[in-house]
Amino acid sequence: MGHVAPVAGVQVALSTASVFPERTPDAFEAAAHLGYDGVEVMVTMDPISQDLDVLRRLSDYHGVPVLAVHAPCLLITQRVWGRDPWGKLNRAREVAEKLGAKVVVVHPPFRWQREYARDFEAGLTQLAQETEVKFAVENLYPLRARGAEMTAYAPHWNPVEIDTPHATLDLSHTAVSGSDALIMADDLGGRLAHVHMADGTAPGLPDEHLVPGHGTQPCAELLASLGSRGYAGMVVLEVNTRRAQTGEERRADLAESLAFTREHLGALAPATRPGARPPGSASGGATRPGSA
Repeated sequence: MGHVAPVAGVQVALSTASVFPERTPDAFEAAAHLGYDGVEVMVTMDPISQDLDVLRRLSDYHGVPVLAVHAPCLLITQRVWGRDPWGKLNRAREVAEKLGAKVVVVHPPFRWQREYARDFEAGLTQLAQETEVKFAVENLYPLRARGAEMTAYAPHWNPVEIDTPHATLDLSHTAVSGSDALIMADDLGGRLAHVHMADGTAPGLPDEHLVPGHGTQPCAELLASLGSRGYAGMVVLEVNTRRAQTGEERRADLAESLAFTREHLGALAPATRPGARPPGSASGGATRPGSA
């Protein structure tokens, strides 16, 4: 493969969701060991993912910054940080600001969240005026049953159709929706603030989040195009490693994902982060944050 020009300033982060069923501390450890530039914390029912102080200690201990926070927008996290969706986003903003994260990933409202959906565009526009943290609305997909398409999100599952300042492009989700990821990136233009790198195979299948290069999505093409797009965000690996039989297999998937992304970005592995320690080392017999 030919040389791909570097994209200056593009950091490659690991989503904590990528180590499931392992937990948040394991993601920090994996990111440090494999040489990721940071992590995106997916706020889930794991208490550690919700705890600002523990996240800060994990970041300091491993020398791995928190670069983004994924707000608890899933059905299974409807009660995490309360039931008020704006309360969740304000809590995510607080965590992001205090940890120095640049982005909060947010899903479009579910269609039954009528008041939230009605105010969603204006509310995120207002938040953009109040904080330097970017609330980046992620592309999702329509739900299908027995050949019929159902609307689950409002104003829309596609951020191209939503009038908000910033968006996240997820390539596993473009596979499920049958969207062209490169066209979606074109349509988002300067609103594209965040990329979730993963792969998928075909519309209507489960949301696969494959290691990039293992599906049909234009992962390499999108990565190679970010420089010409003037992209100033980061790339986050959000891959599914649940099928891994061992921790070694999971780390191999995460290492392959990182290598693929850096290769196609054309970026060399960064120098060791200031204050980072070699994998497996610790200072002063410190207790690992988040451990029992």
